[in-house]
Amino acid sequence: MTVQRIVQGLTLTLFLLALVCSPHPLLLLWPADGFLRMDPIVGLGILVADRALTPLVWIAGLILLLSVVLGRFFCAYLCPMGASIDLTDHLLRAQRESRTRRPVKDQRGHTKPLYIPARRFKYKVLFFILGAAILGVSFVFIASPLSLITRFYGLIIYPVCAFLADVGLTALRPVADRMDLTTMAYAVVKVPRYDLQWVTLITLLLIFAGGLWAPRFWCRCLCPSGAVLAIFGSHAIMRRQVSPDCTQCGLCARICPMQAVGSGSEAIGATDAYFTNHAECIACQACVRECPTRAISFAYGPKSCQGRSDRLPQKICVGRRQILGAGLSGAVAAIITLTGLKSPHSDPGPGSIIHPAVIRPPGAVPEQGFLARCVRCGECIQACPTNSLQPLGLAAGLSAVFSPVVTPRRGPCDPGCNACGNVCPTGALPALSIEEKLKAKLGTAYIFRQKCLAWELQKKCLICDEVCPFDAIEFRMLPGNPIAVPFVNENKCAGCGYCEHYCPVRAIPAIVVEPMQALRLAGGSYRAAARERGYSLELGPKIGFRPSVDSGPQKMVPALLDENGLPPGFTE
Repeated sequence: MTVQRIVQGLTLTLFLLALVCSPHPLLLLWPADGFLRMDPIVGLGILVADRALTPLVWIAGLILLLSVVLGRFFCAYLCPMGASIDLTDHLLRAQRESRTRRPVKDQRGHTKPLYIPARRFKYKVLFFILGAAILGVSFVFIASPLSLITRFYGLIIYPVCAFLADVGLTALRPVADRMDLTTMAYAVVKVPRYDLQWVTLITLLLIFAGGLWAPRFWCRCLCPSGAVLAIFGSHAIMRRQVSPDCTQCGLCARICPMQAVGSGSEAIGATDAYFTNHAECIACQACVRECPTRAISFAYGPKSCQGRSDRLPQKICVGRRQILGAGLSGAVAAIITLTGLKSPHSDPGPGSIIHPAVIRPPGAVPEQGFLARCVRCGECIQACPTNSLQPLGLAAGLSAVFSPVVTPRRGPCDPGCNACGNVCPTGALPALSIEEKLKAKLGTAYIFRQKCLAWELQKKCLICDEVCPFDAIEFRMLPGNPIAVPFVNENKCAGCGYCEHYCPVRAIPAIVVEPMQALRLAGGSYRAAARERGYSLELGPKIGFRPSVDSGPQKMVPALLDENGLPPGFTE
């Protein structure tokens, strides 16, 4: 096994462990968003779209500076998308070779690797994203490799594995009962459910299917992060060197996964091993390992071909007109998005449309800045212990697709949990303390009186009051109704969604949360802002705290206690 494969395996394992352990930060020293902070297009896109420096910019900048020295090493060694593509390319190798057309031979009878002009398309994707970002619209989520692969593993693979584990646990229970393994009866595997799974799955399957045409097709032709790294690494200090011992056998050109050897332009012989396109070389060193004469090495040198590279082009293979056209296309796409009816970028007031389902996680910065920073990686969605956070569809327009929203009917927002802010790599969801998070009002609950059991059917129902952590539900006696009916105290309601989640009325519940009066700040203290607005967001007198395994070792969640300080159903 090569050094590259070992490093790839370790980084992919670390990436997956960080993703699975994201709700439990103390279980792993590596941060859950560590790899996302390395993605150059994420840092660059946010910098342009939001006009602000975020905590991840310096990490992505460090990767770019290292690329000046080492070339596109990130693609070959550290990128989880690259490791996943290498794995699927290996599985698709037989199908790719079987569908390859009759190979083209050079004058010596050696096979020429297929030149792919489409490799310049990744630069168009890059400048399309930057063109839209100049107008404040972020399309980073469409093609960011780290965002795509995080969403794939976190929202597709993880729930599938949890489902299979739950099925296996259910199948083993009869055997455990026979063997008197009582602990198996208490074992539980929670299976999260997420929206828009098919969109994510089809997107990644199309990316992996590129391996049917060429190895690392995504990295060669489509990846905008690869385009940024190619620009910085096109004149890498540590580069591929070829000694005069080269026999021009063409093996290096055939095995190069990026077609960086002998394919600088159609005018140059495809098996000219002295040519290296450093913008495409990812320093995987496959050519070094396979060279029969040991003529290839990676070392410092102003000339990569022992004096023969002066006549070979080393520039990025994309023209100014193509760059300008891609940037203008991105700007036009941003303008169309900004003028859409559902665009959240419109000024608040009459005429603006806010979809009731767009309830952002606690602490989310104001909407325009939130959409500029959010890269739709799904880290917060996967880390949510109650499965409340879900990816949004087209309810708020194209620019808000895949952004996280609170879905109370699926699960409430736990007042004692701040996992979403702790795993956000871009600052779209700031890391808030529990005390600050309690003041970050998500919205306000209101009651459908025509559906409420107490209001409409005059049946006793106290569930919304019993589960409300903030004691925001008040019951009053009204003339003509023999039982007390609920009212919502808006200044006490934090929009956590416990009432909506537990409401026994099916379909649309009798009490729902909307983003009305949501408290979202670009900076400053939520406690001070809540005090200024007159919000009294305090946990109710019957609410105590208990440790929660789901929210992490140091997190706490509310537990309903009676007047004796005991949970319901317990006595001293």
